[in-house]
Amino acid sequence: MSAILDFSIFPLDKGVSLSAYVARAVKIVKESGLPYVFSPMSTSIEGEWDEVMAVVTRCKEALMADCGRIHLVIRVDLRDGPGGRLESKIRAVEEKL
Repeated sequence: MSAILDFSIFPLDKGVSLSAYVARAVKIVKESGLPYVFSPMSTSIEGEWDEVMAVVTRCKEALMADCGRIHLVIRVDLRDGPGGRLESKIRAVEEKL
C-alpha cells in the first residue's frame, strides 16, 4: 500500500529561528532515499507505511536529542496501488492550470 506522509516537525523550546532543526529533519528525509517534496510549511514523503513512519521516527529522535519539547503534525494518504503519486498529483494539478 502506497503512503504519502506529510509532516512538520520543530522544537518549541529553541527560540524564533528554527531552520537548523528543520534542516536536521530534512537531511534525514533526504538520506532515506524516499521521494520527497520540501516546502515552507511541511515535507511530504512517499513509500510504504513502515518506511515513511521510520523516517518520521528518526526525525523525532534526532530532535529529541537536544530539544525538550517538539511539535509534530502528521497527515497520511494511504492507497492501494503503485507509488509515484507524489509527483503525479502535483503534475495533474499543474496541467490543469
